[in-house]
Amino acid sequence: MHIDLLELNNFRNYEQLQIKPGEGLNLLTGENAQGKTNVLEAIFFCAFGRSHRTSRDKEMQRFETPYTRVQLEVVRKPIPKKIEIRFNEEGRKFIEINGRKITRIPDLLGTLNVIMFSPEDLKVVKETPAVRRRFLDMEISALDKVYYHQLVSYNRVISERNNLFKMRYVDPQVLDVYDEKAASLGAALIQKRMNHLAALNEKAQPIHSEITLERERIEYRYRSTVSLDGDLERALRQALFSMRRHDLEKKGTSIGPHRDDFSMLLNGADARTYGSQGQQRTAILTLKFASLGLIKERTGEFPVLLLDDVLSELDVSRQNFILSRIEGIQTILTMTGYENIEQRLIQGARIFHIRAGTATTEVLG
Repeated sequence: MHIDLLELNNFRNYEQLQIKPGEGLNLLTGENAQGKTNVLEAIFFCAFGRSHRTSRDKEMQRFETPYTRVQLEVVRKPIPKKIEIRFNEEGRKFIEINGRKITRIPDLLGTLNVIMFSPEDLKVVKETPAVRRRFLDMEISALDKVYYHQLVSYNRVISERNNLFKMRYVDPQVLDVYDEKAASLGAALIQKRMNHLAALNEKAQPIHSEITLERERIEYRYRSTVSLDGDLERALRQALFSMRRHDLEKKGTSIGPHRDDFSMLLNGADARTYGSQGQQRTAILTLKFASLGLIKERTGEFPVLLLDDVLSELDVSRQNFILSRIEGIQTILTMTGYENIEQRLIQGARIFHIRAGTATTEVLG
C-alpha cells in the first residue's frame, strides 16, 4: 500500500498543493510553521475521517475560504482507491471513495491504513486513561469495522443509561434492559481490546529487546473496572447492578470499557510512573512498530508510516533503528533538515522542500 498522489485545496495554510510521494522514504523539510505537519494531518484525515490534532474540521479550513478539499490516491490490493473529503463553512462534510459517496465512517476505515508517530504520542504513556482508550479504539476500528459499530452502540447505551439517572424516578426494570445491552456490548469490546494487546505484546517484545540491547522487557497490560477472569458479560452485568446506587448519586455509569485503561510495563514497572523520558519515548516507538507489523499481518500490506519530527527527539541509535526498519514501507517524515542523517540511509529518498504552503521536489542520488 502506498500513496501515489495527494492534492489539497484550502487546507490549513495551503491554497493549493499537489505532491507525488515515492514508494519509499519521503522527507518533508523546511523551517517550523511552514506546513510540514499539515501534510501529515491531511493524510491522517483521509485514513480516519478526522484530524489527529483537533475535533473540529473547521480548524483545518484555510482562513476566509468557502470550502476545503483533500484528495488522495492509494495504490493497494486488490484495486487502487481514490479518497476525497470536502467540507464547507457550515461544517458539512462529504466523503467519496472512487467517486461513490459514503455516509458512515466505518466505510472509510481500512481504505488507507496509516501509522503515525509524533512527539505528541508521549501522551499515550503520560496522560489520562481516555488518551490510551482512544488510541486502542482507533487502532482496532481500522482493522475491525464490527468493533467500531459495537463501540458506537455501547457509547449510545451508556449515554442513555446516564440520562435515566437524571430523571426524578428511574424504573429498575428499564435499567435492567440497559444493563443487559451494556454488558453484552461491553464484554465484546473488552475481549477485542485484550486480544489486540496480546497481539501487540507478541510483536513488541523482540522489537523492544533490539532497541534496548536486551536490557528491557515490555508488556502492555489491560486494566479493567471488572474482573477479567471468567465470564466477562456476567461480570459486567453484576457490577452494573451492584453500582446502581452509586451511579444514581453520581448520575453517571462508573464501570465498563469506557472507564478502562492499559499500562505499558518496562521490566514490570509502569512506564508512566517510573519510566524516564527516554524510556517512555522508546516504549512508544516500540508500540508504533508493533502496530505496523500487526497491520501487515492482518491485511497483507504495510500501512503508510507517518513520522512527524520524531528523529530530533531520539538519539542516534534509535534514529538508525527507525531508518533501518522502513525498507519496503512508504514513509513520510518531517524534519527541519537532514544533514545529520547518514546519507546511505536515505539514498533515493524523495525530498519535498516546504515553504509557506508550497513544495519543491528533489530526489537524493
